[in-house]
Amino acid sequence: MIEVRNLYKSFEDQDVLKDISVSFEQGKTNLIIGKSGSGKTVLLKCIVGLLEMDRGHIFYSGECFTEMSAKEKKKIRQKFGMLFQGAALFDSLSVEENVRFKLDMFTSSSHAEKTKRVNFCLEKVNLKDTNLLYPSELSGGMRKRVAIARAIVMNPRYLFCDEPNSGLDPQTAILIDQLIKDITEEFNMTTIVNTHDINSVMEMGEKVVYIHNGEKRWEGSNLEIIDAENKELHDFIFASGILRHLKKDEI
Repeated sequence: MIEVRNLYKSFEDQDVLKDISVSFEQGKTNLIIGKSGSGKTVLLKCIVGLLEMDRGHIFYSGECFTEMSAKEKKKIRQKFGMLFQGAALFDSLSVEENVRFKLDMFTSSSHAEKTKRVNFCLEKVNLKDTNLLYPSELSGGMRKRVAIARAIVMNPRYLFCDEPNSGLDPQTAILIDQLIKDITEEFNMTTIVNTHDINSVMEMGEKVVYIHNGEKRWEGSNLEIIDAENKELHDFIFASGILRHLKKDEI
């Protein structure tokens, strides 16, 4: 579990996050949603420590990340898996080398052990026997799946995904959503997904946190969101091309 308590963040004179308190549950896909500029990306960056917050605390499984030393934070970060918006693969490395990268950096495992782990992760994302291919030879969806394999190669306790469906066609996006959800459940990770994709919310939003103008305005599940009594949230979800022509009783 990850807990955020009374988080504030500003840039110069602009308040970006104001008194955010929320918990993200283990074994579930937790979504942070909101329109562009709402503060959701800043919130995710504060949670993983890429930005320093002005006030507040972050807890990982009951341990206060905010008050840890640099050495202690590094130890926690080794339990992170990160999926970036553009996959962020190394173009000059093969699929196998991309997935193995963190194993080479942070473990003393033998080459055979690393290869076994890489193959295991590639099979989990349905990319068996793609080891020798390069990113330029892959489709956008395949590159995202390689990035997911790399994110889970160290068997992380916490998985962070920034707009994982960006640039993907709707059918591939659904497959990526389901893959993230399945992997989260199988490995019992605490997964946080930063997204504005309403399809993702409806597909895998077991816990959804809605951020509006830097404030937490709603939290609940994808089963509750349509009937939420929140005008800003209602306007946000029904602005989608998928939902805007539907009535509540049709969803």
